[in-house]
Order: sequence, then structure tokens, then C-alpha cells
Amino acid sequence: MWERTLQDLIRGLRANKNDESKFIGQAMDEIRREIKSKDMALKAGAVMKLTYLDMLGYDMSWASFHIVEVMSSPKIHIKSVGYLGAVQSFNEDTDVLMLTTNLLKKDLSSTPADIAVTLNGVSSIMTADLARDLSPELVGMLNHSRPHIRKRAVAAMYRVFQKYPDALHHGIGRLQEKLEDSDPGVVCATVNVLCELARRNPQDYLPLAPQLFHLLTTSSNNWMLIKIVKLFGSLSPHEPRLVKKLQPPITDLISTTSAISLLYECVHTCIIGNMLQGITGDSLARTCVSKLAAFIEDPDQNLKYIALLAMVKIVPTHPHLVAEHQNTILSSVDDEDISIRMRALDLLSALVNRDNLQSIVQQVLSHLVKPESFAIPSAVQSLSQHIIPSAPAKSPGAPSQSTAYRLVLSQRIMTMCSQNTYDNVADFEWYLSVLVDLAYVSNVDIGTQIRDQLVDVVGRVRAARSYAVKLMVKVLSDDTFLLHAGEQGSCSEVLWAAAWICGEYCNELSAPDELIPYLLQPEIASLRPDITAVCIQSATKLFGYWASEAAKQWTESFLEDLKRAVDIMIEQMEQFASSTQIEVQERAANLLQLLIFIKRDVAMYKPKQENGFTDPSAAAFDPVLEPSFPKSLYLIQPLFSSHELNPVASIAQASVPVPDGLDLDAWIVPSMQDRVAEEGDDGDVTERKIKRNKKGKEKESASRTKVKSGKKKQKEEGYREELAPQEEETAEEKAERERRKAERLERMRDDPYYIMDDRPQKPPAEDVDSIPVVRLDGPLPLPKEEPRLPGLRSSASMRSPPPSFVVEREGEMPAGAVITPQLLTPVPSSRRQTPNPFDVTTTPPPPLPSFQSYEIPDDELRTSTPEPIKVTRAKKKGTSTAKKKRTVKPKAGDEGTVVIH
Repeated sequence: MWERTLQDLIRGLRANKNDESKFIGQAMDEIRREIKSKDMALKAGAVMKLTYLDMLGYDMSWASFHIVEVMSSPKIHIKSVGYLGAVQSFNEDTDVLMLTTNLLKKDLSSTPADIAVTLNGVSSIMTADLARDLSPELVGMLNHSRPHIRKRAVAAMYRVFQKYPDALHHGIGRLQEKLEDSDPGVVCATVNVLCELARRNPQDYLPLAPQLFHLLTTSSNNWMLIKIVKLFGSLSPHEPRLVKKLQPPITDLISTTSAISLLYECVHTCIIGNMLQGITGDSLARTCVSKLAAFIEDPDQNLKYIALLAMVKIVPTHPHLVAEHQNTILSSVDDEDISIRMRALDLLSALVNRDNLQSIVQQVLSHLVKPESFAIPSAVQSLSQHIIPSAPAKSPGAPSQSTAYRLVLSQRIMTMCSQNTYDNVADFEWYLSVLVDLAYVSNVDIGTQIRDQLVDVVGRVRAARSYAVKLMVKVLSDDTFLLHAGEQGSCSEVLWAAAWICGEYCNELSAPDELIPYLLQPEIASLRPDITAVCIQSATKLFGYWASEAAKQWTESFLEDLKRAVDIMIEQMEQFASSTQIEVQERAANLLQLLIFIKRDVAMYKPKQENGFTDPSAAAFDPVLEPSFPKSLYLIQPLFSSHELNPVASIAQASVPVPDGLDLDAWIVPSMQDRVAEEGDDGDVTERKIKRNKKGKEKESASRTKVKSGKKKQKEEGYREELAPQEEETAEEKAERERRKAERLERMRDDPYYIMDDRPQKPPAEDVDSIPVVRLDGPLPLPKEEPRLPGLRSSASMRSPPPSFVVEREGEMPAGAVITPQLLTPVPSSRRQTPNPFDVTTTPPPPLPSFQSYEIPDDELRTSTPEPIKVTRAKKKGTSTAKKKRTVKPKAGDEGTVVIH
């Protein structure tokens, strides 16, 4: 009579917070005694206390048998405690569950109160065996006279179908009848169960569409309508005729309902159910987009988030409708919630096209510009702020300036512009300016991506090279990147691209000698080694181009300028040649030796008084007469101008044709294949002999012979190994060794990796191991190509600028390329090019005022607006669906082609 109740246990826990474990230990001892009592009420009280302690983390699985005893009580209040303990502690591995089958069947045939308690509990402790054994009783409960029993039975049937799918065959029909039940609660429960079941196999529930459609048009229960709309969203992709039938009622719901949850579910179902196609679908899509735009303007952050997610799914089919709300979407980029900003960026990336690219990029780029600092407060304002502290004022429209967010913004800008191989870029000069702006304002580590984009654009778009060179000259002449090169987010990698572009396309420069001091200034040595090496290599190209141009227009007044330029470069190269970086040191040393050769040649040069030539360029290639300028002026330029760098198709390497008669799977040296097979056989024999080593002296001797042979073969392959002392070989063993030696020599005769001595000589007295073996690790030498004579380049004044930008998307293919079906991988529909995007003649958009244009001298500015862009593609060779990838940074100074892989 003095047992503690659940209330006493809770009060004791609160009173013993300092020594809770001791109190709980005492309470558990009391519970163990009480739960073994024959008094069912006392046993139920102990189960209640155990259930409470289980919620605090203490184990109660040891009392599972006693819980079953409480479940079997005929009193409803005690039975409810037993089922509560079972729900709390039972799982599929509980042993006593097999004892509850008959108990559950008995309770399901008892009073309505017992049935209700049993149905509530059995849904939580259902196993595969219980589902199989109880499915007939539960199906029978679906026709119970009381609605609350039918509703609980419907919910329990879902657990039966989960654990025992075979019950669907005889239970789904009875469940379908509950859609027409007189009680709304039973109908709502049935719709919930069907909605969950249809997620796995929607096509199996298409016969329920008429009844569900009737409920959709007649019910006023918003929660049930949400489930029905979800269910139709799963069924519509499998039955196209449902789309036309569902459009009117769903349009009516979207237009009239005030429930936001139901409204969003209708919009989402229209998107995933392919209901936005056709004439009627366009009007429905416009309605959906307008509703979602209202969600974006709503102050509720959850509505903004789901609206942006839904709009991303509408953009592929109706981009023009979403584009009408571009300003509303852009305003979400300023939101304080980072998740909403990220979803807005996803939507902008999907929304971008050829017409709105510049405006979207310019507005996104403006978010990277840090807000201007406020004016310095006065003394009174400073004192007032200390007396009454307040939160710092935030600049209106300024999003978070976190490094991670700025990095995402920068990456999205380049992704929007470069997708589908710059398909959306109309003005590549604008894009080059955007990349340089991004390098200045991003303040994150995005320099490598900007460098790759600059090199890729200039390599693909010939018409943009002239502007790119002028822009890169301004980047090199600005010391911003040099001063902040060691800081995080300085984007100093842009100097790599600037130096490479100016060196590779130096023919676009009017005075290349003026750029060389910027490339070789002492501060360049503090940059990363790869940037310094590119600067040295580009300076080499610029000097070679300037020297060759000087040779074409040679006059005696150039001699002193040439000597001065060579002396300055030698002085600068001597500093770089002592660098601790091997790449910088090697390139500087190579250029230094070339400059020393040029200096000696210029010092030995004597002006010709009368050479009979008025055109120095003509005398340069006369086979008889000496030129009127130092010959070494043409020493460097041919090293870099022999081949033009062009993009290469992504499948070019795999498309190289295999020559006739070449089998790539065959052995180059057939004797090597025989040797490998023989060595494998010898190894098996050796292993087999060693296993039988204990069966007699004869087998031991044979095993010793095989082991010796194996050691000799290892020495033939170049392995060093200490040989164990060997016994004197017999005549038979010596004859066997000589025979194997003769076979090996005959086999080695055709082996190119083995040097044979064909001179007649006496039989060698040495062992086989003394035969010299030479391994050729490198490839065989190839015949050298004849050097090409440097050709005369046409004057820059004779070149006319191209009328439009042409993007080389396909890339070069090798001669006689063979396209195999494996190489033609289809491109996802989201990346396919839009049909005829360049045939539309539009006026170029006006310059945006957010960023000022770069100042270019008047003589270098374009005289007119570029004509509309027209992309001309090379003749397709089955590579139009090949996946394009980004350009890999070429090694500075390496001539050839830029590989796009």
C-alpha cells in the first residue's frame, strides 16, 4: 500500500537532480519487484513507470513478457497501459511477439473499446508474421458498424500492406469501397493510405481515377483535397488523358482557394503532371506563374522558398512567362536568408538566355561590389553611440558579404555565360570585360576559373583577340594584382592569362617592346612560379616578334635600340636565371643563352654600304646576297610561329584512325608472349615440386633443379637476388642447362630489347647469368622534320576586322578521323542548343551603367557597332552531341593546339 505511483516517481526525479542515478537505481529495483506481482493494477503501474523511464533513455526491453501479461487484462484501463508499453518498447526482434497473435485476434473480436485500443497498438508493432495472420480480421474490420473502428482499420491496413504485400490482392478492393463511405473521416483516411501506396507503383491505381475525380470536384475538405491532388500528380504521367480532364478543376482550385498549402500543391501537381502543355496549358501556366510570383513577394520566407523551387521547374517549358517577373526574382538575391538567395540564383541560371544575359549578369555582378563606407561620424555621434549602443545600419540592398556566398555568385556568373559553349553570349568583348571586372571585385579565390575562361574565349573567338590583347595590356600595366598577389582572393592568376594572351597574339600589338618591361619587372618574381614562367615565355615571344618586325623595316638607326634592348633583357634574365624555382630558372636560362647569341651577332654586324637592295625583307631570303640586318633577328620568332593554336574536338584523340595491318591487342614481340607463358608453366611446376619435396631423394633433386631454374629466370628479368650455395651439377643437369641456353638465345635473336653479339667467338665459359641484358626504357628515335623557313607576315594595316564573332565550338579533328558510335554520347536536353538562335537579327543592348567601360585609345576603338553575331559551325562529323568540356591551361611556350577535353 506504500508503493510509489508515477506522480511520485516524477516528483522524486525533480527532487534528486544532484543524485539522479542513485534515485533511478532504487526506483528500478522497486519496479522489478512490483512488475512480478500478481496484482494486475500494481503490475500496470510498474509498466507506466517503466514507459516514462524509457522516454528518458532507460531500457525496458527486459519487461516485454510482463507487458504482454498486462495486455491480456480484461479491464480496458489496464489493457490500454499494456498496449502503450508494447508500442513504446516492442520491435520486430522482440521474442514475445509470437505469443501475441492469439491475444490480438481475441481482442479484435471483443468490445468496440477493446478493438479500438488493439487497432491503435497493432499498427505500431506490426511485423510480417502478424500482418499475414491478422490480415483477414483487419479486412473484416473495414465493414464495422462504427466509423471510428473503420477509420482505425484503414490506417492499420497500410501497415499490413507494407509488411505483407500479398494482402493487396484481397484487401485493395475492400479499401476502394471505403472511398464511398458515408463518414468523411473514413474517406479521408482511405485517401491518405492510397496516396502513400501510389508512390511506389502509380500505374496500379489508375482504376481509382473516376472515384478520386468525383471527390476532387465535390469535397470541401482542404486536407483531403491536398492528398487527392498529390495522388493525381503521381497518376497523370502514366495516363495522358487525365491531363485534359484535370485542368479545369485544378484551374478552378488555383483561382478560388484561399488555402496556401492547397494552392501550392495544385501548382506543383500541374508542373509534375505535364498539365502545362498545349493551348489550355499555357493559360494554366500563366496562372501558376502569377501565383508563384505573389508568393515571392510575400513576407513569409517559406512561401518564397517553395515558390522559387517551383519556378525553376516551370522555366524549361515556359521561360517567357517567368521572365516577366525577372525583377521580382532578382530582388530575392538581396534576401537576408541564404537559402532563398541560393534558390534565386538557381532560378536565374535556368532563366538566362541570349536576350537577358547581360542585364542579369550585370545585376548579379553588382552584388559583389562592396557598399561604400559611410561618412566618418562626428564626436557627438560617436559619444551617443557609446552611451546608447545600437545595431549598425545596414546598407539597403546589400546581401551578405560572406566568402562562401561571393564564391557562389562568381561561379554562377561564369556558368551562365559559358554554358553550351557560350551559346548565350552575344558580345564577347563585353564578356571579356565582365571577367576582368570579376577579377577585381570578387575578392575570392576564383582566379583559376577566370584564367581558364579568358584563354578559352580568346582561343575560340578570333574576332575578340584584338580587344582581348588591348584589355590584357591594361591588366599587366595595372599593379593592383601585383601588390595584392599574396593575399587571399587576389585573383593573381589573371596575370597568367594576360601574359599568355599578349605573348601568343603579339601581332595585335602596335608596340610590343613597350610591354616587355611590365612582364620582366622585379615584382614578377614574387608571384607563383607558373605565372612567372609564363611572363618570361611571353616576353620571349614579344621580343622575337619585335625583332622580326625590326628586320623587315631595318634601318641603321635601329641598331642602337636593338643593342640597348638586348642588354636590358640580358640583365633581367640573369636575375630570373638564379631563381630557386626550376621552371623559372630553366626558361630564363634558355632565353639568356639566346639573347647572348643575339648580342654577339649584333656586335659582329657591320652595316652594308651598298647591298643593291631597297627592300630589306626581300634581301632577307635571297640565297646569294647577305641581308642588310643581323641574321639573329629571325632567331626567336620561328620557334613560336610555326603552328597556330586552335581548339581541338573532345573526341579527336579517340578518333585517330588505326593504320592498316596494326593490331593493338597483338604482342609487338611474339617471343615475349611465349616467354611469359613458359615462365608461368615453370612457376606451376616449381610450386608442385616443392610440395612433394619430402617424398624421396629423387623428387628432392628434381625440386632443387626447378628452384635453380626459377632463380636464373628471375636474374634474366633484372631482379637482384642472393643465390644459395648450390651443389655440383651432374652431366644430365649440365646438358639440360645448355639446351635451355640454346633455346633462349634463339628466342632472343628477334627480341629488339636484347642486344646480340653476332661476332664469331669461342663458346663462353661464363654462366648464363653473365650474358648482358639491355633495357630500352624510351621510345625509338623518330626521324627529324626539316625546319621550316620563317615566312613573311602580311602587314597589320592590310588586315580587315571580321564582321562578326564566330565561336569555334566543334574544334579540330585529325585527318582521316573515324567516329565510333561509343563516342557519340547524347547531350541532356537541358544543354541542347536552341534552334536557330543566331538567325534572329536584334539590336545589341545598350551599355549598362553599373560598370564603366575600359578606356581604350581612340585609334584602337571600334568605329561602328558590331553586326549581329552569326555562329558558323564546321561540317558535322557526328560530334554535335559530344559533350563539350572546358579548356585546360596550356603550358607556357608549348606550341601546337589547345586541347579541349
